Amino acid sequence: MKLTASFKARGHRNILALHETTVMTTREGHLTRRGDCVVAVSAERGLSDLSPEIKKAARRPEAVITLTLRVGDEAFKVRGSGHPSLTYADENDIVARKSGYTCDRTLMIHSDRAACDIPRGFVAKLRDPNAVIDVIMTFETPDEL
Repeated sequence: MKLTASFKARGHRNILALHETTVMTTREGHLTRRGDCVVAVSAERGLSDLSPEIKKAARRPEAVITLTLRVGDEAFKVRGSGHPSLTYADENDIVARKSGYTCDRTLMIHSDRAACDIPRGFVAKLRDPNAVIDVIMTFETPDEL
């Protein structure tokens, strides 16, 4: 079974994409240079906005979750796993984590990439305040929920 959620976010001049263990989008429009995991701001959704069906799928350990960031014809993908402790309760942030840590902001655990893995040419596009970023999340499980 495959479920999808998508929304728009914006670029920001302070996007650095240097964090070694996470990738994050946020509804916040303001970003300091300390937020080196943030790759998109002014997002239309936080985790709490996702459907109950998606939240149920994400809590399955065998779920494969993919976060895709698209600007124009270029894309960057992060893949990870679901976990029974994922709450999807945060209203503002969406975080993909390389570790197994979960909190209300965690989209996936054991991700295969982090912000520092984004090609620098793509980061330049994310730094453009006029950039519209398509954020697509897919949730795949081996069978029906």
